[in-house]
Amino acid sequence: MKNLSMDLLRAFVSVAQLGSFTKAGELIGRSQPAVTLKIKRLEELVDESLFTRAAKSLELSEAGESLYEYATQILALNDLAISQFSKSAVAGKIRLGIPSEFATTLLPKIVSRFANAYPNVTLEVNCELSKHLLTKAGKAKHDLILALGDQSSDKNSDLIKNDDLVWVASSTKNPLKVEVMPLIVAAEGCIYRRRAIQRLDQSELPWQIVYTNPDLTGIQYAIQEGLGVTVLAKSTVPSNLQILAQSPRFPDLGKVGINLVCDASKRGDQAIKLLIGFLKTSLA
Repeated sequence: MKNLSMDLLRAFVSVAQLGSFTKAGELIGRSQPAVTLKIKRLEELVDESLFTRAAKSLELSEAGESLYEYATQILALNDLAISQFSKSAVAGKIRLGIPSEFATTLLPKIVSRFANAYPNVTLEVNCELSKHLLTKAGKAKHDLILALGDQSSDKNSDLIKNDDLVWVASSTKNPLKVEVMPLIVAAEGCIYRRRAIQRLDQSELPWQIVYTNPDLTGIQYAIQEGLGVTVLAKSTVPSNLQILAQSPRFPDLGKVGINLVCDASKRGDQAIKLLIGFLKTSLA
């Protein structure tokens, strides 16, 4: 049975994130030849080429992309396990901005695990629309932001994963026999709202907004009462609501990018690095 080395995985993840053997070496305190050797040993272990060179850039191969997902989770879980059995000296305060729809599905798990592992780190969590979190003022008042977007274009933003957008309705009441689609949405600027209207218009389907609420809990209650339908990222759909199958009446909504945004000047903070690892693992 083969075993993956944490040392080799750390080197691999560093190279993948920085796109350079030299920069990865500087990060983990190894020379460029030493990092190259570690990647070669890992490639021999998994019997796959993990990187491809395109012009002047270094990119993950198909096998590399698959291993990267496993590697980030393995490292995060390893670090969590170690932290549980050691007195962590990591301390500080992190101002985390997160979309409100992630608050009920993601935050309880993240906060409890992180708080248990690092009791000296305080999380100050603020829930808002991604549009507001990503403004200049929003970025200034947060150390780390989890945001939704069509793509990751900010130089300080990492695309963590793409999630399917889905139509969601009540599990017990059916408001969908009417000709005009009743929409339950957040305020103007919400990516879910924009995508729903865009796809309905493209399909020439009539719609009307019947209820607007900035809070996911309020939207959830309205859906449960059968007032209409909404759009959510698939991974955030509460268990008491149903996902509607794609059909001519409910057109394909595409995907949404889930991004972590952190200014380069703050990425060296140990507490923030640990929280980034927790978030990446949970979302993956």
